[in-house]
Amino acid sequence: MLSPSPTSSIHVPLPVPTHPCAPPPRELNEREKAEYDRVLAHFANEGYVLPGESSNTGSLTEEERMWLSYECILRYIRATKHDVAASIKRLEDTLKWRRDCGLYDKVTADLVEPEGVTGKEFLFGYDTSGRPGLYMCPSKQNTEESPRQIQYVVWNLERAIDLMGPGVETLVLLIDYADKAKNPSLTTSRTVLNIMQTHYPERLGTALVAHLPWLLQAFFKIIMSFADPVTRTKLLFGPVRDDRGLWRTAEDRDKGETDKPGVPNAKVFELDQLVHDGWEGSQKFTYDHTIYWPALVEMCNTRRNDLIGVWRKLGGVIGIREWDVKMGLLGEEVVEEKVDQCPT
Repeated sequence: MLSPSPTSSIHVPLPVPTHPCAPPPRELNEREKAEYDRVLAHFANEGYVLPGESSNTGSLTEEERMWLSYECILRYIRATKHDVAASIKRLEDTLKWRRDCGLYDKVTADLVEPEGVTGKEFLFGYDTSGRPGLYMCPSKQNTEESPRQIQYVVWNLERAIDLMGPGVETLVLLIDYADKAKNPSLTTSRTVLNIMQTHYPERLGTALVAHLPWLLQAFFKIIMSFADPVTRTKLLFGPVRDDRGLWRTAEDRDKGETDKPGVPNAKVFELDQLVHDGWEGSQKFTYDHTIYWPALVEMCNTRRNDLIGVWRKLGGVIGIREWDVKMGLLGEEVVEEKVDQCPT
């Protein structure tokens, strides 16, 4: 599916790329496979019950079994530095958290919609690695601080995951501090950071920050003191734009560096995947809640239902690869093409 013409106004999210932007998961070495197999066996045990739950409520639901994918288990193993016992504990903590916060039944589009009417957060476009872009516009804050604000952030994270194509496991945050934007409180910021680091490990690809006034630089230093070292390396201030795209740094732009294996893309966004306001992309996107919101909800609901359908056909068990599920939506003719084609 082609992106809308960048010369016309647009009020809806861009479609998920129809070509994978990363190769299939590599095969695990002997040690990695042993670690993975131990975690998988723990959760796939026929009599497994989530700790602290009764036998009536502790069995994993279909949504939880699908969440425990091959890649999900590996993300937690890497996040715990290959400590199998810690990986199991952390996965169980997240399973409990997802239940407790009502992720499957309470945190719905209807619940969080009042937070979204001004467009203070929206999903739009994909970077050069196929990662969905989640825009945050603090100047458009429209509500008092409450649990619903945090639920809104979590809801958007889940929708970003819905829109990840084959081989994509991370997202890009684009935070624009233009127009006298205000920061949320330190408490709210720490809560969101803790949720991302604890329950969404290895989901943040890059966080781009634009137009940060010097008065807020101290705030960011405080927040980053609570972030783990890996998260801090993903924060990028003042990315540079030219007529070829949005670059990580001026040095990358001037060198015109090409992509290298294992090195983040020097060019973060092609202009036709980037909004114009605040980021100088070629997409003249204007947030119109009455158009954008139902379009996003329908797009994510449809894609999620389609993914569940493929997952069920593949067996509907713990440990199915996200890659296989997502590729199952594309059709054989796409699967046979090269996997290095990214959105343009």
